Amino acid sequence: MSDGEKTPSQKKLEELLKMMALENSIPDQKAKKDMNDYKFWKTQPVAKFDEQIETEGPIDKAKTPSDIPNEPYPMLKDFEWVTINIDEKDEMTQVYELLKEHYVEDKDATFRFKYTPEFFEWSLKPPGYHKDWYVGVRVKSTGKLVAFISAIPASLSVRSKDIKAVEINFLCIHKKLRSKRLAPVLIKEITRRVNKCDIWQALYTGGVILPSPVTVCRYTHRPLDWNTLYDVGFSTLPQNVTKAQMVAKYQLPNTTKTEGLRKMKLADVDQTYDLFNKYNNKFKLIQTFSKEEFSHWILGAKSIREQEDYKDEDRVVLSYVVEDKNGKITDFFSFYILPFSVLDNAQHDTLGVAYLFYYASEAGLDKPRDDEEGTKELAKRLKSLIADALILAKRVKVDVFNALTSQDNCLFLDDLKFGAGDGYLNFYLFNYKAFPVKGGIDSETDNYDLVNRSDVGVVML
Repeated sequence: MSDGEKTPSQKKLEELLKMMALENSIPDQKAKKDMNDYKFWKTQPVAKFDEQIETEGPIDKAKTPSDIPNEPYPMLKDFEWVTINIDEKDEMTQVYELLKEHYVEDKDATFRFKYTPEFFEWSLKPPGYHKDWYVGVRVKSTGKLVAFISAIPASLSVRSKDIKAVEINFLCIHKKLRSKRLAPVLIKEITRRVNKCDIWQALYTGGVILPSPVTVCRYTHRPLDWNTLYDVGFSTLPQNVTKAQMVAKYQLPNTTKTEGLRKMKLADVDQTYDLFNKYNNKFKLIQTFSKEEFSHWILGAKSIREQEDYKDEDRVVLSYVVEDKNGKITDFFSFYILPFSVLDNAQHDTLGVAYLFYYASEAGLDKPRDDEEGTKELAKRLKSLIADALILAKRVKVDVFNALTSQDNCLFLDDLKFGAGDGYLNFYLFNYKAFPVKGGIDSETDNYDLVNRSDVGVVML
């Protein structure tokens, strides 16, 4: 991320990007352990390390919902299962407070994800969501919410094979209960509830290594406001370089350059949806959306996207299209906002953070993905589009713009001054074996794989 040696504060921020594992009881690690060390995961239908996969498909034998128990798994004494009503403001506030205080933060509690009610409205309530899939644990005597896990429906495609699945997210356990090994019980209970709906596969991500990633992508970071990043310790000042020089290095133009670029509207959904599908289908691990789902994820929750006076800086996801002179949409891109709270800092209490989300372009789309001319055409176009995305993000007070090595991101990361971070994101499939999928990292050099790029088209929050 920065030039020179990383400060402790910078490492804490990068730590936030790595601490997204489902299994809280498994310690952070850079290398995989023996399968027997994973007491919980070795009992689950997941691929083993170094397993020679001969065919892709489900791991468990076929079952029906009638094979699954109707009653929840046993819970520890003094605690009880609850289903969180995410349509009730009070209950969602309790989830918000739990995650705000206990979800993901650095070990010294200096930085913390700053979730908002609008973010949960977007991330937890897509079309077709199941009210039974928001699982909590309360203290019997007080009713206090001390644990949470969620699932949302997801239609996956692995090498063009469609899989009805769910995304698992927001596993959170109160810090004082981390030794109780609640995480495995929460995972088993959400699995039971999903299985009762005749769904047997899941996609999840984590910053730690579990059995066994189908792909791994690397986090990259692009400073937008170097001064703020320096103030909170995320960026350092290299020797023999002035602050003014660092600011100049990451300076952005005031205006965008792409002709026909504008905010996306509801009326653009049809064209943009078709373009997205053509573009995204070239990847080997993707999520497929209905038009309604696409509208939700790209334009925000219905209650938000219908408000024309909603300020850009208050939106969760921002999306833009490029319209040519004939009214045809040729490109689009989106990014979502998830800031950090900065604790115990006299100058700043919030760090504006954006994440590159879905995008698509017609550039080179009529050529094979490995075609040299098509790749050059696409790279040139993406550099222009994402450069404009950085400018637009800066306008809504974003300080750092993050992207993975997924999609076709490797084509523009270096040129747009993204720096490779220390964080990696592992993608996992539950109850499904799949051949490895390229994640945009050269296995020999650990640098961006500019030749093969990535085959990961799905973007997880």
